[in-house]
Amino acid sequence: MGGTGSTDVIVVGGGVIGLTTAVELAERGRRVRVWAREAAEHTTSAVAGGLWWPYRIEPEVQVGDWSLQSLAVYEKLAADPERTGVRMVDGVHAETSLDGLGPWAARVSGLRAATAAECQGPGLWARLPLIDMPAHLAWLRGRLRAAGGAVEQRTAHSLDEALGEAPGVVNCSGLGARGLVPDDTVRPVRGQLVLVENPGLRTWFTAADPASSATTYFLPQPGRLVLGGTADDGDWSLEPDPAVARAIVERCARIRPEIASARVLGHRVGLRPARPSVRLEREPRGAGRTLVHNYGHGGAGVTVAWGCARTAAHLLEPPRPS
Repeated sequence: MGGTGSTDVIVVGGGVIGLTTAVELAERGRRVRVWAREAAEHTTSAVAGGLWWPYRIEPEVQVGDWSLQSLAVYEKLAADPERTGVRMVDGVHAETSLDGLGPWAARVSGLRAATAAECQGPGLWARLPLIDMPAHLAWLRGRLRAAGGAVEQRTAHSLDEALGEAPGVVNCSGLGARGLVPDDTVRPVRGQLVLVENPGLRTWFTAADPASSATTYFLPQPGRLVLGGTADDGDWSLEPDPAVARAIVERCARIRPEIASARVLGHRVGLRPARPSVRLEREPRGAGRTLVHNYGHGGAGVTVAWGCARTAAHLLEPPRPS
């Protein structure tokens, strides 16, 4: 695809999906600019707990492949956790069984039923990528710069605006796609977290209550323990709720009592960009212009980021004559 001026592709959106897509394109030789409405550390991605796991994301068949591609990348990045923010960490998914998962689970090395000592009731033990998102987003920006790409703090008022400056555009605008496309099937799923001093936990834990928006998880990140959480569908509030924060700490302390006395470091709220299924497709716009949509990943953006980035890069290629 030939460029207009100095840019081949504009990626709209500076979260983990946008930055990973931009890196993939730049390392394929494209001249790439990212339009980010806000700095990466202020995006929903920066608030994410960062555990790799294909949770609440459709379509299942494609998600499995995208997730496994991403898993392979993170396993390699975990060799240098100080730089990349990626570590392989053991933990338990409570109330989860292998027969309740898709075919992708058979290809996750070491995934097994948890023992009674590891989990009260059914659960799965796994060693999975746990990603320190602020560190990882900074590393992605650095990798993009090294490949010749750039990030601009700029709000896209329309996708046509971006198409006016580059022949290729990848729409990774997340929740912003609701107004930008526009796509009213995109909605927020609010997640609230509590950050506390880690009282010595080295493993992660998750438990989802299918009958409630409340979840229970703790994730040992560098310098903190991340406690969660909530999944409030359609809630746009970015203000932490003190009562919800107390309930999160109480739920986590039922699993590990030492959490109850851990000093609180802060509170975080993020709005996951949910959709009935991920939109990852090409939209030809005529006159040598191509728009690729890559949004609607909910809370699993980091889980599928590399697989979706590769698919988006492929979709941006001009179609071959039949």
